[in-house]
Amino acid sequence: MSGVEELLAIVERNRSGERAGITSVCSAERLVLEGAMLQASRDGSLVCIESTCNQVNQFGGYTGMTPADFRALVIGAASDMGLAEDRVLIGGDHLGPYVWRGEPSADAMGKAAGLVRACVAAGYEKIHLDTSMGCADDPPGALDEGVATERAAELCRVAEDAWRERGGSAPVYVIGTEVPIPGGELAETEGPVVTGLEDVDRTLTLTREAFQRAGVGDAWERVIALVVQPGVEFGEAVVHGYDPEAARELVAAVGRYPHLVYEAHSTDYQTQGALSRLVIDHFAILKVGPWLTFAMREALFGLELIERELLGEDDPERSRLREVLEAEMLARPEHWEPYLSGDARALRVARAFSYSDRARYYWARPALRRAVRRLVANLSERPIPETLLSQFLPVQGEAVRAGELVPLPVDLIRHRVMQVMDRYAIACRGRR
Repeated sequence: MSGVEELLAIVERNRSGERAGITSVCSAERLVLEGAMLQASRDGSLVCIESTCNQVNQFGGYTGMTPADFRALVIGAASDMGLAEDRVLIGGDHLGPYVWRGEPSADAMGKAAGLVRACVAAGYEKIHLDTSMGCADDPPGALDEGVATERAAELCRVAEDAWRERGGSAPVYVIGTEVPIPGGELAETEGPVVTGLEDVDRTLTLTREAFQRAGVGDAWERVIALVVQPGVEFGEAVVHGYDPEAARELVAAVGRYPHLVYEAHSTDYQTQGALSRLVIDHFAILKVGPWLTFAMREALFGLELIERELLGEDDPERSRLREVLEAEMLARPEHWEPYLSGDARALRVARAFSYSDRARYYWARPALRRAVRRLVANLSERPIPETLLSQFLPVQGEAVRAGELVPLPVDLIRHRVMQVMDRYAIACRGRR
């Protein structure tokens, strides 16, 4: 069974009332991907890995990777972790003009088309079409939904042409205009409003008609999920949890839409109970991203504290990871400055520790890559005492004492990522 076929089977099982779902990992960090691969290998599950339009695009994105580069990274990580390539499904998240929204719509959509074409050519099989944002020459305010769906159909046509040139499994699509921006929204006070049924009906009707006009009516049969707002979101210091009662009507309506389930974005930091209930309520695709790099960063910071104890404060061989990260973020503030507020002390804390994990935009910087390598090397050359693990990475310390984990830095980082992935595995399959 191919990855797409297995995804379709998960969708059908979820619609029939089974507790079945899939986690969509939106990250381009190798250590995060390795943790996800190990979790999938352990559980015998399909792993879905997606890149967002600003992470990865034909011009490199903030990671410096094209879609072909990203696919090579993902498949390489799977191979190194012993996971077969056919157990990996690669997708594109928020594929549309978001990155170029400051340009006229013709130019922005031309670049969005180039991105979609590059993704499908590289072997991406799950395509989220997101044209919900206005461009420079669009009227102020929310983009007219009719315009948004016409643009989505235009990008679908590009994807279909690219697939026919590539061959292989036909791509499946996710649609919806009620989507948070890539990376999450500013959600510090009131929680988001749950999508209304009239909005769902309108979106599906407009998109289906737009697909038919664009000559991609066949592709409509491969639209497997709709992005709606179930009422979950996170900001810099707050998480809005899932309230099943608030989403009751939306959940009950899924039976009206043949072959569709819901896709939930920004599920990061939800409780185990909330994640499980989302899957039961037909949010069969759970997107997670910042929580995973947040966990990776927690492990890295814990390891740096261990390094400081073992080498000493003034040792010139120390990685000084936290200092390097802070310097990189101050030198390139565009990824955090528009989102954070407060005095100098508050900003320093938020840069490193916020739920939106603004630090994730910087790990690909050469200076940080070098600092991580130095940290890993320093702690690979000397044994890590269990007492220091107990102090700074206590869960990993317990796993080491139980003989479930070796106390090597890379293994400790992966294990911290897998703590998060395990919550999603339990939600999607009921595994305990």
